[in-house]
Amino acid sequence: MLALSRGLLAAGAALTLLFAAGCSSSEAGNAVAADTTTAASTSTAPSTTDDVSGQEGIDAGGSTDIDVEIGQCVQLGGTMTAATIENAECGSMESNYKVIAKAEQNEQCPTDVNQTYYETLDGVEQGALCLDVDWVVDGCMSVPTMGMDEPSRVDCSDPSATDVEQVTEIKTGTADPNECPEGGFAYESRQFVVCTTTIS
Repeated sequence: MLALSRGLLAAGAALTLLFAAGCSSSEAGNAVAADTTTAASTSTAPSTTDDVSGQEGIDAGGSTDIDVEIGQCVQLGGTMTAATIENAECGSMESNYKVIAKAEQNEQCPTDVNQTYYETLDGVEQGALCLDVDWVVDGCMSVPTMGMDEPSRVDCSDPSATDVEQVTEIKTGTADPNECPEGGFAYESRQFVVCTTTIS
C-alpha cells in the first residue's frame, strides 16, 4: 500500500512518487504496507480531514495570486514551470488538494504535506500554499505511481481509472499504516494516517 509521496509497495520496497506542479515542490511521508498481523486501532475516524489536527494550520504570511483560505480546496495541475491552480469545492470532482497552511516560503510548510504551491518574483518566493490531498472517506483518488501527474478524484466504479485508492478511514493520533487493514498514507509529523484500499 502507499503513503504520499506515494509509491506502490511490493515486498516491502517503496517507489517514491513526487508530485509535480508548476512553481511547486513536494514533500511526503513514506509508502508503507500494512502488517496484517497487527490488531486494528481504536482511534476515531473522521469522514474527511476537516477534523484532523494539523489540517487547519496557520497563515504565516506570503502572497499568491489565487485567493484561497486555509481549509479550502484547489485543483492543481500543469508542470513545475507552468503550474495551473484554481479554486475548487472540497470533495468535488475538480478538487485534488486542500490548503492546510500558508507560508512565506515553501520550506516553512509541514514536512509531511503532499505538495506545495509557491510563486516567485525575480527568483524570490512571494508566498506558498501547503497542500494535502483532499481525501474523503469512501471517495476514490487516482494517485499515479509513476510520472509527474497530480492526483485526481475519480468515480470508484470507473473501469478506465488507474492507480485508484479508496479511502476507508482516517485515523488520528497515529501515523502507523499498520493501524489500517490494507495500509495507507502516513502523515508522520501531524500524526494521522489515511487508510485506503487499492481499487485498480
